[in-house]
Amino acid sequence: MRFFALIFALFCGILAFSAPASAAVEARIHVASQRMVVLVDGIKTGEYAVSTGKRGYRTPLGDYKPTRMHKKYYSKKYHNSPMPNSIFFNGGIAVHGTYETGRLGRPASHGCVRMHPRDAANLFGLVQSHGMQNSRIVVTN
Repeated sequence: MRFFALIFALFCGILAFSAPASAAVEARIHVASQRMVVLVDGIKTGEYAVSTGKRGYRTPLGDYKPTRMHKKYYSKKYHNSPMPNSIFFNGGIAVHGTYETGRLGRPASHGCVRMHPRDAANLFGLVQSHGMQNSRIVVTN
C-alpha cells in the first residue's frame, strides 16, 4: 500500500511541475461609461478611462482573444498615428495608448480603445507576461 501512495505522490508532483499556473488577464471595456476594468485571476488590478469609437465609428462589442501585439505601432489607415502598446483583438481594432489624453473618458477614436500610455503599457505588460492565450478583451455597452 505504501508503494502505491508513493507512486501517487510522485505522479501528483510531476503534474504540478509540468503545467505552470498562468494568470488569466481580462480587460473589460464598458462603452457607455468609457471605462476599462482590468482583472488578473478575477481580482481587479486597475480601472482606467478610455476612449472608444466616436459617432460613425463603432467599437465592436464582444468577447475576444488578443490576436497580435506591438510595443510600437503606427496606424496604416489614419495618418501614421502612433499606437503604443497595441493589443489587436478584432482585425485592425486594438487597445492602445494615446497621446491625446485630454479626450479620454469620451468617444474619440475610429473604433479602437484608447487609453493613457502608462495604462496601456501596464496592460501590455500583463498580457505579455501571462500570454495572449490566457487573456481576454470583453467589450460591452
